[in-house]
Amino acid sequence: MRSWSGPQVPRLEGTPPVLRLHDSATRELVLSSPAETARLYVCGITPYDATHLGHAATYLTFDLLQRQWLDRGLDVVYTQNVTDVDDPLLERATATGVDWAELAERETELFRTDMEALRVLAPAHYVGAVESIDLVVDLIDRLGDSVYRVDDDLYFDVHADPAFGSVSGRDPDTMRQVFGERGGDPDRPGKRDPLDCLVWQAERPGEPAWESRLGRGRPGWHIECAAIALQHLGTDFDVQGGGSDLVFPHHEMSASESRVATGEPFARSYVHAGMVGYDGEKMSKSKGNLVLVSRLRESGRDPMAIRLALLAHHYRSDWEWFEDDLVAAEQRLERWRTAVARPSGPDAEPVVAAVREALSLDLDAPAALRAIDEWAAAEGDVSSAGAVVTLAADALLGITL
Repeated sequence: MRSWSGPQVPRLEGTPPVLRLHDSATRELVLSSPAETARLYVCGITPYDATHLGHAATYLTFDLLQRQWLDRGLDVVYTQNVTDVDDPLLERATATGVDWAELAERETELFRTDMEALRVLAPAHYVGAVESIDLVVDLIDRLGDSVYRVDDDLYFDVHADPAFGSVSGRDPDTMRQVFGERGGDPDRPGKRDPLDCLVWQAERPGEPAWESRLGRGRPGWHIECAAIALQHLGTDFDVQGGGSDLVFPHHEMSASESRVATGEPFARSYVHAGMVGYDGEKMSKSKGNLVLVSRLRESGRDPMAIRLALLAHHYRSDWEWFEDDLVAAEQRLERWRTAVARPSGPDAEPVVAAVREALSLDLDAPAALRAIDEWAAAEGDVSSAGAVVTLAADALLGITL
């Protein structure tokens, strides 16, 4: 599956501070200091509807992270999946009378277009579930006796992994409740444990299925991401990322499956973005309370203002979208563009250092934006200042001025 056309990131002079990120597994700030190559896996969309601002906020989070690594001179291998066959997609296709594969391709293309408009750096590997079926089958084989059959479906015994629960830290009762709310089937008869997760779903009438040595069927969600990550990044990669709603069960299950199959750690750190609300609830396709990036763009809103509106909130916070967010971002963008266009301005070195410092401390984008606000509001006589701030806003924040 092809990637999108990501922007080129300019290089800045100077050395940024050490990068610290909040690790969901340890609940602490940890150093992120890859030696030469940084490896990142971010869970992608299930393409049954258009990109909303909750999606965009998540992918901007990991775009900031990539830019931090690039600012340190690292190569970045970024892998993202697209779950182009899954129950929500098939249900939407049936409800709308559209072929499921056509729907997946259409919405995936719209997602790519939205990401390009927001200047999100493209992944090195953008991989669909359908094209990864052989990888999934191979990984299931490596799970050995931890996989068992319920009717014609295959399940993973989560307790085959002694470290199960280490990503989310949840107690079993909470796990069971959340598992049922987020696509699991804790009450299915025949399972060894209510938390055991599906790795291969046997063919259902009227649903797509593929031939394999496991029987005709299709992959489970968690095993899909584990297989793609291991193929393109290997074990012990730097960051597993996504929205906070993926901590459990998705990231917990993927990590356990990988550990049992390889005997090695899955990811070094787990980084999660908060949820964006609208009309008093989490913005989600299932609730239908969506603010779509594509519709904002179609209405003439500047994608850089949309990006600024999202960056104005710390990535780990849960927050609610209001129209005023975008209005304030448009005003901020205009102030910045006016400031960098002046013949001269305040020395840019302190503001570049302040932006780097803010982003180095758990990607604190709001503090970085405030640093540029202060520079834009001041006067100075350095003729090159505007050009340097323009370069820094592009390289570190992905904002074109």
